[in-house]
Amino acid sequence: MDSAAFRRRALLGVAEMYAADKAAMAAGIAGETLMEAAGRGVADAVRALGAPRPVAVLCGPGNNGGDGFVAARHLKQAGWPVRLALLGDPAALKGDARLNAERWDGGVEALSPAVLEGAAVVIDALFGAGLARDIDGVAWDTIAAIGERLCIAVDVPSGVHGDSGAVMGIAPMARTTVTFFRRKPGHVLLPGRVHCGEVRVIDIGIPDAVLDGIGPMQAANAQALWSAGFPWPRLDQHKYSRGHAVISGGAQMTGAARLAARAAQRAGAGMVSVAVPADNAVVYKVALEGAIVRGVRDTSGYAEVIGDPRVSACLVGPGNGVSPATREQALAALRTGKPVVLDADALTVFEDTHDLLFSSIIGPCLMTPHEGEFRRLFPVAGDKIARARQAAQLSGAVVLLKGADTVIAAPDGRAVVNENAPAELATAGAGDVLAGIATALAAQGMDMFDAACAAAWLHGAAAEAFGTGLIAEDLPDQLPSVLRALRATAK
Repeated sequence: MDSAAFRRRALLGVAEMYAADKAAMAAGIAGETLMEAAGRGVADAVRALGAPRPVAVLCGPGNNGGDGFVAARHLKQAGWPVRLALLGDPAALKGDARLNAERWDGGVEALSPAVLEGAAVVIDALFGAGLARDIDGVAWDTIAAIGERLCIAVDVPSGVHGDSGAVMGIAPMARTTVTFFRRKPGHVLLPGRVHCGEVRVIDIGIPDAVLDGIGPMQAANAQALWSAGFPWPRLDQHKYSRGHAVISGGAQMTGAARLAARAAQRAGAGMVSVAVPADNAVVYKVALEGAIVRGVRDTSGYAEVIGDPRVSACLVGPGNGVSPATREQALAALRTGKPVVLDADALTVFEDTHDLLFSSIIGPCLMTPHEGEFRRLFPVAGDKIARARQAAQLSGAVVLLKGADTVIAAPDGRAVVNENAPAELATAGAGDVLAGIATALAAQGMDMFDAACAAAWLHGAAAEAFGTGLIAEDLPDQLPSVLRALRATAK
C-alpha cells in the first residue's frame, strides 16, 4: 500500500487531531492563527451559498465556539446579517475562543431556539468532535429547532462523535461540514456521515510533517492507496500465471457461487474453477461457460482440487451451507497456506469454534462478514473501526466488515474505510460478488489487505456505474468499464 497516499487520505481520530494542533503550535504556529484560518474557511463556505441572507451562528463554550465567532466577524464584514448566540457565560470563555469573542463587535445572545427565527442559514459551532456525553437541555432544543434550515457545521455537526460517527443524543443534518487538515472517522462512518453532508477539508496552516509524530493508522479508501500494486495483465502471462481461483459451490444456493465465479472472471483471474457437489455439477456447467466445474464427493476430493500447484487462491462460503462439509473445506483451504477468502457460511459455521478457525490461519486470509456474521465470531466492542481492527488482530486475517461504511482492517492495525458504496448495493448476492472480486485479486498475487481495499472500491464503483435498478447479477458486467477507467487514471 502506498504510504504517501495513505497519509494524504488519513482519517485523524479526536486525540490525533488534538496532537496535530499541539504539534503545529509547538512548531511556531499560534493557536490564534489556526482559529482565524478555520473561522475564515467556515465563512467562505457560507459566502459560497450566494447572496447575503440572515445567518444564525450558534457558538459553544470551547474552540468550536471560537471558530464560530471568527466566522461571524468575517460574514458581518462581508455584509451578511448575523445573529450570534452562545451556550454559557461569555466570561467563562478561555484562550483563543475568548480572544475572538472579544473581537466580535455584534451582540451575543443566550442560546435558545429563538435565535433561529428568521435565519436562512445556521452555522453550527456548538460542540466539536470530542463530545463526551449526550446533548440535552437548551442545546438539544436549539439543535432540534434547526430542522430543515440550511446548516453549515464546524468540524462535525454538533452531537456527532469524531471517532465513531455515533450521534450523541441529537445532531443536525448539515448541508456542508467544514473540517480542518484531515477528515475524522466520524465523517465517513455511519450514522455521522449522513449528518455531515458534503465535507470540506480546509487548510488552516498545519504542516503535513506533524503526521510523522502521529502515525495515523486509518484512512479513507481510494485507488491511490493500492493502484500501484494492481495486477494488470502482462503480455508474458498465460491463464494460470494470471491467477487460478477455486470457488467452493453449494448444493442448494447455487447462485451465490456462480455470482462469485463470474465476478472473479471479470476481475481478471486467468482461470476460475468451481468445486461443487458432484450431483449438482450440471447446474454450474450450464451457467458458467468459461469456468471449470469440478464435481467433488467429499473433503478429500476438494483438497485434491485446491492442492493443484497452479491454484493460487480459494474462496469458501457463498451458498455453501452451514454444515460440517463447509467447515472442512474452509480448514482444508487454510491448510494449503494459499490466499483464502472466507465469506458467509464459511464464517457462520465457526460460531462455536472460532478458536479453531483462527489457529488454522497460516497464510493470507480475508474474512468478509456482515454485522451478524461478525458478531457470531468476534467478542469485541467499540466503534466500527475499533471492532474490525480487534477482529483482525485476534484472527490474524484481514477483516472486511461490510456495510455502507465498509471497514477493512489488517492484523498490523491499519484500517481503511470505504465510502463509494451506493444504497443500491443493499441487494441479495452483492456480497458474493465482492468476495469473488477479492479472490481474483488475491489469486493474481495482490497483497491481501490491498486486494480487500481494491475489491471494496471496485464493487462500489461498479454499483455506481449501473445505478438505479441494480441487482447483483449486474455487477460483474460493470467491472470492465470500471477497470478501464481505473487503468486510464493509473497511467
